[in-house]
Amino acid sequence: MPIRRQNVLIFSVLAFTFATFVAPRTSFAEALAVGAAAPAFELKNINDAMVSLESGKGSIGTLVVFTCNHCPFAIAYEDRIVALANEFQPKGVNFIAINSNDPLIKPEDGFEAMKKRAADKAFTFPYLVNEDGSVAKAYGAARTPEAFLLDADGKIVYHGRIDDNTEAPKVTVHDLKNAMTKLVAGEAAAIDPKSTAAFGCTIKFRK
Repeated sequence: MPIRRQNVLIFSVLAFTFATFVAPRTSFAEALAVGAAAPAFELKNINDAMVSLESGKGSIGTLVVFTCNHCPFAIAYEDRIVALANEFQPKGVNFIAINSNDPLIKPEDGFEAMKKRAADKAFTFPYLVNEDGSVAKAYGAARTPEAFLLDADGKIVYHGRIDDNTEAPKVTVHDLKNAMTKLVAGEAAAIDPKSTAAFGCTIKFRK
């Protein structure tokens, strides 16, 4: 095969793989709609304690974010999630992170690895294990990271991406931070947009 043709083929395969890997959901039909009540759950935290949505909620609201250890997109957003938690948890918006990947598919997303990651990144919020993916399916989450912001009554007021760029210096739109700022100010109705397309790795659901 001529070198030029071979290079074109390799580039095409890589481009297809990248597009498949990061392609955002084009419809929100699978995700819970803004205004819907968030499903209750109770899952094991990295400290072995059980945490429910009710026990983990904040006085103003709650962020439920689906994430994991292995995904490069999830890794890219870890510091930003921690920074947002440090800013907004004192204001009454509690954070709950959930890993719904099957560790049989991605061993690096196993429970012991979750403990280490949370310690390494100094998580100030629960990091819950959901190996069977049931909670992600209940919310309609498909990507890591994918955020669901709830008000004090447990209704979804924002769903989707954290911001518009995996590279922090290139971010121009802080969707999640803007939504939380409005929620804290008592202006949840003014959140705009209320839904965005989450992008990242697909959740590795148990077969």
